[in-house]
Amino acid sequence: MMPIRRDLKFDLADVDLKCWNAHGPLLSAYMNTLSLFFPDGERFFIHSLRHYRDRITDPELKKQVTAFIGQEAMHGREHEEYNARLEAQGLPAATLGREIFAIIEAAKKLPHEVQLSITIALEHFTAIYGDLLLRKPEIIEGSNPTMTAMWRWHALEETEHKAVAYDVYSTVMGKTLKAYLLRTSALVVITGVFLSAIASTMARMVKADAEHRHGMRDWAKFGWLMLGPVGALRGIALPWLDYFKPGFHPWDHDNRQVLDQIDALAVQYAAPARRLEPVAVAA
Repeated sequence: MMPIRRDLKFDLADVDLKCWNAHGPLLSAYMNTLSLFFPDGERFFIHSLRHYRDRITDPELKKQVTAFIGQEAMHGREHEEYNARLEAQGLPAATLGREIFAIIEAAKKLPHEVQLSITIALEHFTAIYGDLLLRKPEIIEGSNPTMTAMWRWHALEETEHKAVAYDVYSTVMGKTLKAYLLRTSALVVITGVFLSAIASTMARMVKADAEHRHGMRDWAKFGWLMLGPVGALRGIALPWLDYFKPGFHPWDHDNRQVLDQIDALAVQYAAPARRLEPVAVAA
């Protein structure tokens, strides 16, 4: 699967980001919280793969890495603008973003193979979250159409490049017991850190939203969306466990049939022709 770098642009100027999801402000806040992690998270992924790019001899994988970097740069740019709109609408996106940046900068001090194991763990998360969003459109259907398109685009491209970082890891680390233990232990640690960070960050986003106050019924509805039949969390449990299979590969779950949705999005939301400024990525 060769990823394609697409320059899409989503105009959020007139979107009420505090309540853009059809399920209400709490699911909106949850997805807004995820967005806060993406710009610096995507840059971390790029940073970790770039370190190993010169060690890749397979020309096809080299091209995939270049395309991966291009896609992640586009995701980071769009989510930076998304997060700036959150700040403009009175939510503490900038403060929370700085705290997330500090955590990610600390992770860059870890050994490079650990950074790469963190990358593939988080790429597993984004792939299974993206697949859930595409398999269960009720999570987002009926919502603001621009936001729906943006999240679907991100989910589709995460699907398209879901194996690239994993294949780099397999190439440089091999299929040894050490490589297996590192990647699986990284997923366990990252799951605890990531879900805790999302919960605490979302709590602060909800508290800062003076326009919406939530009672027990609202939180019960949100909990049902997370753990009930729609299963925004329950739906990723089995794919999460697949990662622990010794012979696991992201394309064991072959969902490439969903990618035929992306061409229409690419046409509808193609950025106007313009000179693209280079994306600054920390070394």
